[in-house]
Amino acid sequence: MIDLHTFGTPNGKKVSVMLEEVGLPYRAHSVDITKGEQFAPDYLAVNPNGKIPAIGDPDGPDGRPIALFESGAILIYLAEKTGQLLPPAGSRQRWEALQWLMWQMGGVGPMFGQNHHFRRYAPEPIPYAIERYGNETRRLYGVLDRRLAEVAYVAGEDYGIADIAIYPWVARHDWQAIDLAELPNVARWFQAISARPAVQRGMAVPG
Repeated sequence: MIDLHTFGTPNGKKVSVMLEEVGLPYRAHSVDITKGEQFAPDYLAVNPNGKIPAIGDPDGPDGRPIALFESGAILIYLAEKTGQLLPPAGSRQRWEALQWLMWQMGGVGPMFGQNHHFRRYAPEPIPYAIERYGNETRRLYGVLDRRLAEVAYVAGEDYGIADIAIYPWVARHDWQAIDLAELPNVARWFQAISARPAVQRGMAVPG
């Protein structure tokens, strides 16, 4: 039984969606980042970076327990553990998947996250920050829409971890002042993934 430490953020939902997709049993533990629970000593023993998500797997790759943080690393770990949603090592398709996963980790997550912060949480409006992160968010959506004009899913014709990583961020497009009607390829992809039962279950975690 995997222990998932999470909260209702896009990064947290990536991992719960992945766990639902691969069918591994898990327990979800809510870590309320609005109350600073991510800095509690017992949680820092799991994730020294004091962020969510993190997992604990009693059956690690060498048969011993393992704790992992960073959502992208967790997705790769779960894919390799189950042999699902990531093409085999050495294949062109695997590198396609990993480059788009890194695109999400290095671009979509940080930029969309700053967009969320300055639009919704900053104590006072800062027009420069709203414009800066809004423009970069729109640029990244443009990259995604052009990519999805060519392929069914982000890394090619098969659904996988790159889609799982990006989807929870796109699910908050309204927070980002993005109209998916202006991005027909993203809208098609988003609707297809939203219809997946495992995605629906994972997006409801931690409740």
